[in-house]
Parts: sequence; C-alpha cells; structure tokens
Amino acid sequence: MFRTALRNVLAHKARLLMTVLAVMLGVAFVSGTLVFTDTLGNAYRKQSAKSYDDVAVAVTTYADPSDGQKDAGLTTKTLDRIRGLDGVAGATGRVSGFAGVADQDGKLIGNGWSNTGANFAPGKDGKDAAYTFTEGEGPAAADRIALDKDSAAKGRYRVGDTVRVATNGPVKEYTLSGVFTTEDGAVNAGGSLVLFDTAVAQKLYLQPGYFEDVTITAEPGVSEQKILDTVKPLLPRDSDAQTGTELAEKQARSIEAGLSNLNTLLLVFAAIALFVGVFLIANTFTMLVAQRTKELALLRAVGASRRQVKRSVIIEAMVVGAIASVVGFLLGLGLATGLRSAMSAFGAKVPAGPLIVSPTAVAAAFGVGVLITVLAAWLPARRAAKIAPVAAMGSAHAVATTKSLVLRNTIGAVITLTGAAGIVGGAAVGKETGRMLIGGGAFLALIGVIVLIPLLSRPVIALVRPLLLRVFGVSGKLAGQNAVRNPRRTGATASALAIGLTLVTGISVLGATMGQAVDKMTTDNIRADYMVSMASGGGLDAAALRAIEGAKGVAAVSPQQATSLEIKDEWHSVSAVTPGDVEKVFDLKTVSGSLATLGKGQIVVDEETAKSNGWKTGDTLPANFGDREKANKKNVTIGAVYQGNEFLSSVLVSTELVAPYDSKPYMPEIWVKMDGGASEAHEKALVDALGDNPAMSIMDQQDIRNMFGGFINTALNLMYGLLAMALLIAVLGVINTLAMSVFERQQEIGMLRAIGLDRGKVKRMIRLEAVVISVFGAVIGIGLGSFLAWAIGETIRADIPGYALVLPWDRIGIFLVLAAVVGVMAAMWPARSAAKLNMLTAIKTE
Repeated sequence: MFRTALRNVLAHKARLLMTVLAVMLGVAFVSGTLVFTDTLGNAYRKQSAKSYDDVAVAVTTYADPSDGQKDAGLTTKTLDRIRGLDGVAGATGRVSGFAGVADQDGKLIGNGWSNTGANFAPGKDGKDAAYTFTEGEGPAAADRIALDKDSAAKGRYRVGDTVRVATNGPVKEYTLSGVFTTEDGAVNAGGSLVLFDTAVAQKLYLQPGYFEDVTITAEPGVSEQKILDTVKPLLPRDSDAQTGTELAEKQARSIEAGLSNLNTLLLVFAAIALFVGVFLIANTFTMLVAQRTKELALLRAVGASRRQVKRSVIIEAMVVGAIASVVGFLLGLGLATGLRSAMSAFGAKVPAGPLIVSPTAVAAAFGVGVLITVLAAWLPARRAAKIAPVAAMGSAHAVATTKSLVLRNTIGAVITLTGAAGIVGGAAVGKETGRMLIGGGAFLALIGVIVLIPLLSRPVIALVRPLLLRVFGVSGKLAGQNAVRNPRRTGATASALAIGLTLVTGISVLGATMGQAVDKMTTDNIRADYMVSMASGGGLDAAALRAIEGAKGVAAVSPQQATSLEIKDEWHSVSAVTPGDVEKVFDLKTVSGSLATLGKGQIVVDEETAKSNGWKTGDTLPANFGDREKANKKNVTIGAVYQGNEFLSSVLVSTELVAPYDSKPYMPEIWVKMDGGASEAHEKALVDALGDNPAMSIMDQQDIRNMFGGFINTALNLMYGLLAMALLIAVLGVINTLAMSVFERQQEIGMLRAIGLDRGKVKRMIRLEAVVISVFGAVIGIGLGSFLAWAIGETIRADIPGYALVLPWDRIGIFLVLAAVVGVMAAMWPARSAAKLNMLTAIKTE
C-alpha cells in the first residue's frame, strides 16, 4: 500500500500541485516568522551585549531641573571622584535630549521621536569610544556639532557645512566638524544623532556642570560588583546603578518581549492562512478519492482492508505534506530575509548578523506542514475506507444527496446559533469580557457557517440562476447547475474565500467607523485653524507661544498646557489655557456657569467629572498645585461646568493661575485661530514667526484629521497585507476545484461539445461557475464580517465619542468585484483545458 500511495503521488503530479502550494505558503509563513524573529532577536542581543562590553557599571539619574530641584543629575565633581576610585579605568558623563536637524530644503531629517542630541565626551586621547569618526573630528567648540553618517547623507552635508539644528528652543546654526558611525538606538530606529560640545549639551538639556548618565570602565581583573559597591555611596539620591552585565541581560529580555508580540501577531495570520489551506487540502483529497473510486474498489476486491486503503491515502498526504514543507521552509528563509530588508527600507536600521535557523523553526515548519495535510486528508481517507468493492464499481463518482446532508446541517445550525448568541451577548456585555465572548462566538459562528455552506449554496445560488440564464443563455444555465451539483465541494471552495473576506470586511468596517468617529471628533471639537506641536512629541516652550502671539493675522491663541491639580485629595489632569481665547480655538459648550470665570482665577470642570464627584458651579474646593510633596495649597472655585472636549483635560484653568507653580510649563500643543481662516499666507506667517523651525509641526484641521486617519489606514494596510496569504490560498482553492471539476466532467463536456456547445461557450460556462462560487463565498464573508464588526464596535462605543457604525459600501463593492475577478482569473487555466478536450475522447472517458 505504501508503494501504491507513492505511485499515486507520482502519477498525479498536476492535480496535487495546488495542495502543495497551499501547504507550502502556510509553512513559509510559519517558518519565515520564526526565522525572522530569531534572527532579529539574535542581532539585537549581540548589539546590546556589544554596547555594554566595556561597561563595568552604568549610572542613571532621574532628577528633573524643571521640578525646581537644585541638584538635577550628577555633578562634574562627583564624576571626578568616581574616576579617582581604585579599580576604575575611566568614567564618561552623558547628557541627551531632542535635537532636530534640517536638511538642505529645511525639512526635518528622521522621524521626530528618535531625533536625539548628546554630548561628545573625549578621553585623554581626544576620542569618544562610543563614536567612530569617518570624516572630520568631534565638536570642540560651542558653535560646532557632529552628525551621524546616515543623517549627514540624507541632508547632503559635508564637513565644514552650516547645519540648522532645533532643540527645545529657537533654531541655531552650527558648523559641521565631523561625521561618525554609531550603534546608538536612536539612529538604528531611523532617527538622527547630533553631538554637541559637553558644555553646550549640559546647557541645552540639563544645567551647567551636571550629567544625566555615567558609564564606568574597570581596570583589568577588577570585578563589576566591586566597582558597583564602591561607586554607590557617591551617588545622589535620585539615581540608579547597575553592572554592564545586568543591563545587557535586561535589554535582551526587553528585546525578546518586544519580538514576542511581533512573533505572536505574525503567527496568528500564519494560522489563518493554514486554516484556509485546510479546506483546499480536504477538498483536493475528497475529489481525488471520488475520482479513484473504481481504483480503490479494485484494491478492496483483491484483498486490501479498509485500514490499508485509509492508510494509503494518509501516506499520500504525508508525502505531499513533506514535499510541501521542504519547499515552504526554503521559501520561509527567503521571506525572513525579505522582511529584514523591508525593515531597512522603511528606515529601521537592523543590525548585521547571520540568518538564525533554530531547531524550533525547522520542527514547527515540518510538523505544521505534515500535520495539517494529514489532518485535512483524514476525512477523505475515512470515506475512501468505507467504499464497498461491488457498489463502488457500479458508481464511479458518487455524489452526496441532500438527504445525507441533514445531520451536517443540523450540527451546523446548532453551532452557528450558539456562536451568534455569544457574539450578541458579548456586544451587550461590552469591554474586555464582551470582547472575549465575541471572540469565542466568532470562532463558533465561523465553523458553523462553514458546516452550513453546502446547504446555503443551493438557495443563494438559485437567486442568481435566472439572471445567468437571461444574460448568458445556455452557458449561464449550465454554470448555475454545476455550481450546486456538488454542494460539499462548492461549500469547501467558498469557505476558503469566506474566511478571508470575513476578516477583511470586519477590519474594513471597524476602520471606516473609527475613521469617521475621529473625523467627527476633530470637526466637532476644534475651531482653531492650526495646531502647533513639536515633531518629537515633546513640549513647546514659552518663547514659541510668544512668537505665535506676535505673528501677523493671529486672532486667538491658547496653549494646551498639561499639568495636574490635587482637588480634595484626588489628583486630576489639567489643561491650562488662555481665558477669552480658549473658546475661540475649541468648541466648548457650558452646562452651567461661564467660561469667563477662568480669567478670574476660577476653574472649569467637565460634566462627567462634576457628576462623579458631586461638584457644581459655585463650589469652593481645597486644592494643591504643582507638586505632590510640596504644600502649595489654595482654595479654588468652580466657575463653570462644560461638556467634555476630547482635546482638553477634564479640568481647565488659566495659565496665569498655575504659572507660579510650573517653573517649566509643558505645552504639547498651541492652538491658533487666524483672521480669515487657514491659508498659505497665514501658515507662512506662523513658520516665519517660529524661525522656520524644522522640529515644529504646523497642522491645519485637515492635517489633524489625516494624522489620526493615517494611523488607522496604516493599520488597515498592514492587516490587508498579512491576510493576503490566506486570500491567495483561497484563490488556489478555486483553481483547484475547477481543474478537478473539469477532469471529473470530461465525458459530460464531450457530450455538450457533440450536441453543439462551442469552445467559447464551454470556457464561458467554466468561468461563470467560478464567478458564482467566488461571489457566493464573498457574500457569506462580507455578511459575517459586518456582523462581527458591529459586535466589536458595541464594546468600544462608550470610549469613542460620536461612534456610529459605518458600512463602507465602496470597499464592499470592491470586494465583490474582486471576488468576481478572482473567479475569472482562477478559471482561465481550467476553462482553457475544458475547451481543448477532444469531444470523441472525452465521450469515451469513464
């Protein structure tokens, strides 16, 4: 029987090709994911270990001068004392913060959040071990800087050029003294790194004579622990010291945790692709068994037992699975390499390193490939074993009757209703518990619908059969009849497309709904023409606010200054704003009181906060300003209650009220209203007022909408890309079904040709059959996906103001059209094969 199974594989190579492709793609996804994350993890771990190779102890301080602390960081005097300790070979002090570099066109180099500035700290030899200079030298004067090699190339800068650099203050011009390479994380993340002279960096980021971090190297033979024990007594209170080994291990664990999330995400989509592949494999083996009914009956007649027949089909599946796993694993290696290259193309600098092929990746690839194929082939093998020798010889292609589907349909209905109940129940419960219920219900509903699809195929396809007859004549009528001739096969083929489109539709509906909610939130809450913010995500300073206030055409300006306030022993997030202007830049509706009371030193709270605390307009409450430890206590009066605004905190105060307690105000945004609205001239006026600062972002309302919508669109595109593998396997399923169907119906096609159906009509018949099956699967998937999106939306409705379910009819229409196109494309080869059949040979085929 083993030899028989091998002969069957070798004798029917073409008909098993699609099965091999389905398994191969799923295995490639799994193995590629595991190899990619292993390779990435190994590269980052080695880079992390390398960066701490010479570090015996690293000191980090947490003091912040903006909190009013006199000693913020570690002093130069303390650093010198550390350098003089026994066993210490050297100690380097560091300070860092945001630094944005403008290119030759004035645009920011890098992505903003990872654009960093630091100090150049040369040793006795004049070199800084953290940086290797390829051109020039480190900055040795206040008007000099050095740039990392990638940023210098992006900005087209050479040594001696003038470079415009923005920190948290005005833009300044520096002379480029050198270009260097580094393993700094900011540069590897696609950002930039600017090196300043140490005195300049301290003034910019901390205060003169102080360092944030210190790295200490040990003399040969001195242990890290000894250095740590010696250094600790010298450190200030707000600091932490760890050995280089501890830091390397900690960073390695952090890297593994981050990659674990990526690994899980990719493996989920690999599982979806394999789940879809199961239907293709099961369909293929079901048809193979049906086509070999007489052959299997003869084997039974000459003495093969049921177990041997079943074993022969299983062995055939194992051989196919093993071949597909080998090819899929090799394809997975290519996929892993491609993913690493793609990361580099998107600006992330991936450390160099070999491709890591772990035993786990190999075992998973081959285990998954063979196991999935064998499991999918088990039911067809079981059916093959039940073939009776005499009965099978009399019926070459037994088709399941409607009556035989009764048990299947009953089970499917029960599972579907249970799943639907779970989804509706989850939508009613909401939050985390509800989403878990929806997840379980979705799984059951999907399984139930898949079981029911053969039953659903008859009435659904019956609706379009009159249209097919009217538009396409005989070809259309035959296509409709063929599509429902074998409900199980049609259902299995449509199921693959239904699974993929359920996920794609659900994601699309949620994306469109979230997009509209964000859009509505922007238009309903903002009156300002512009929002000014830092590209780094940090805060703007008072100088930027004053510059904007003096810009030509400005009608109203208010910062959204983030601070906090303790009211009746409970801390609240607070937005400090400009009285009189805040209502011009935001749409604020009062429930009681007046916003004008902000100018009188009173506070304004939103409706929800007032209700939850039992406050009302006119109440006087004890408050503590500025610091949780210092007693800046003062009574405050609630001057108004307003309907909440998503861009402001629950408590509003005037900037003047908190000014004595905020020595360094944190302003994430400044909102600006212009005379006559947004225009190119007004935007240019703001740019000029801010000194053409590349680190500052000036966005109009449409830009703000695009910013939030961009996150949603990026996530959607990522999901579409990951689901593409599952949809590709579904397409292979359609091709496979049609090819098998043509092979199975050779005699019938020959008879149709003999009675006058020409080649063109034969092709049309096969194509229409493919379109009907594909669109049927798409309709099922779109319906189920929309239902799931509604349920998930109900669990997040309370957290998203203005949430209302949106069905993106344009995308749904595109999905249906693409399903039809998929059917036409998938039918090209089978239709061509059917049209080429010799009618006399086909008529003689059994």
